[in-house]
Amino acid sequence: MTHHKLIIGNCMSMQEIPDESVHLVVTSPPYFNAPFDYKGLFKSYDQYLEVLNRTAQEIFRVLQKGRIAVINIDDMLVDGEKFPIVADATKIFQNVGFRYRDRIIWKKPDGYLRISRRSGVLLQNPYPMYFYPDNLLESILIFQKGKFDYRTISKELKEASKIDTKEFSENKWYMTIWEMVNVLPGSPLEKEIAAFPEELPYRIIKLFSYKGETVLDPFVGSGTTMKVARQLGRNSIGIEIKKSLIPIIKKKLGFDEQLNLDNQGDTFELIIRKGGKHGCIS
Repeated sequence: MTHHKLIIGNCMSMQEIPDESVHLVVTSPPYFNAPFDYKGLFKSYDQYLEVLNRTAQEIFRVLQKGRIAVINIDDMLVDGEKFPIVADATKIFQNVGFRYRDRIIWKKPDGYLRISRRSGVLLQNPYPMYFYPDNLLESILIFQKGKFDYRTISKELKEASKIDTKEFSENKWYMTIWEMVNVLPGSPLEKEIAAFPEELPYRIIKLFSYKGETVLDPFVGSGTTMKVARQLGRNSIGIEIKKSLIPIIKKKLGFDEQLNLDNQGDTFELIIRKGGKHGCIS
């Protein structure tokens, strides 16, 4: 039996979550003012970084000692200006107390992007100084809160959560470059949402948590992390800005009225905060 809690409200405050009660964080913050992902949500880049900073503080508070926070994020091009989000986010998480453990590059499939207006400038002007590359990569940043005590995990729980070494090897999880197919635009449960593929939280949850533990996604979007957590026998908590996504999240998890996949006694809890503005900024 697993429990899944969805909170509609401000992710910079996680008052419903006790200190050191979460075992893993997997999330992808919204792209900074991307036209397809919460367009115009942030008034400035400094405000965007402040959201990351305050969210990182809360993540550090609710995460157990020794545990992992994984952030899928990347630099962003807005109106011709490139913002160094990966570097700034890394420093933010370090400053709140996390140890920078690793960085994995997510490579999207060849052919995902064709020559765009940006990279195509050189075709129109085949001279030096006209080169602007298109991006097929995103960063998966891995942070750790102190050191993990392996002695706290029982032998039985270790065996129940054992990683399939064949899957690990054949899919090259051991590399710092992961090739994963992204969610295609217009997917039924991802409309107007820049969702990451299920393969991303699947790998992270397998690699950094044990069965029965709790996975948090403070920018839960359409609920991909929560869905995968349930499939893998973990509890989940999601925090989301948009109240309109509630039916999509419930459907994805299998808790909607039309398609209830709850055949294991799993439970779903919805919290909609009263008063104040919903969202990740205030």
